[in-house]
Amino acid sequence: MKVGVVLNPIAGGGRLKRHWPEISALLKKHFGDFELRETQAEGDAERLALDLAASGFELVIAAGGDGTASEVADGLLQAFQESGRTAALGLLPCGTGIDFARGLGLSGEVDLTLKRIAGAKPRKVDAGRICYIDDHGALASRHFINIASLGLSGATDRAVNADKRKGKVSARALFYWRTVWEFMRYRFQDVRITVDDGDPVEARMALVAVANGKFFGGGMMIAPDAELDDGQFDIVILRAAGKLKLIWDIRLLYGGRHRNHPAITILRGKKVVVEPVGDVDKNGALVDIDGESPGRIPATFEILPGALTLRC
Repeated sequence: MKVGVVLNPIAGGGRLKRHWPEISALLKKHFGDFELRETQAEGDAERLALDLAASGFELVIAAGGDGTASEVADGLLQAFQESGRTAALGLLPCGTGIDFARGLGLSGEVDLTLKRIAGAKPRKVDAGRICYIDDHGALASRHFINIASLGLSGATDRAVNADKRKGKVSARALFYWRTVWEFMRYRFQDVRITVDDGDPVEARMALVAVANGKFFGGGMMIAPDAELDDGQFDIVILRAAGKLKLIWDIRLLYGGRHRNHPAITILRGKKVVVEPVGDVDKNGALVDIDGESPGRIPATFEILPGALTLRC
């Protein structure tokens, strides 16, 4: 089996890079020879993964956080669309956000994780595609594997990624405090949400999460009933309410205990369209795509059943 590794050298404050000699030895132990590619800038993981898959590699391991995993998956999905080449995705999680790996129950111990990947049977899981407006005002699209969302999460992503403590403190602590801080500054936005062919739902919201996986935001179980292979999204809408009460109730998200919260609505569907209502500038909520925030709504989310091959 031809194995490629896409490494984000700054993930987790550079932990993987610092320990690379030991990790490289463990990779050879479980897989034999492999090809290493390192990212240098945003978007590199997508390009490198596409090239590896198009070159006939059968397994591509994303070594980094959620952003790296998402970009690698995007590249693998593009390679299949362009050339019909199928490569499986493996995960060696290390980063500020490892929520997709958390949902898979992956160990933080490198040897155990690589052993699991080597012994796993490939399985098909769903992926998502989002179309949105990028920061330059142009229409953009990309794939996602875990959760894409809008509102508070987009603002929080930008704050976390700009925080100088990133990689130096726990992801859970950083995401929690940044969420609280951004929530205090956040102005609720008015949006229209259409799921499949249903009637549009208008809401003054804090957050809308379109979930393939269960976790986001450094361990928040935002979609406790989501499954990676059921062909549907779980759509979680957090409506506007008293800010102090909602900040207190954020703790419920970590255990998935928010299903019956009066400000929460949970829907299911295969296609979701979210549009600003009224003033587009005021209500053009920022999007979050697997931990990155590259633009804003209007946005369309579509499920791609069984599109991604996972080996974890």
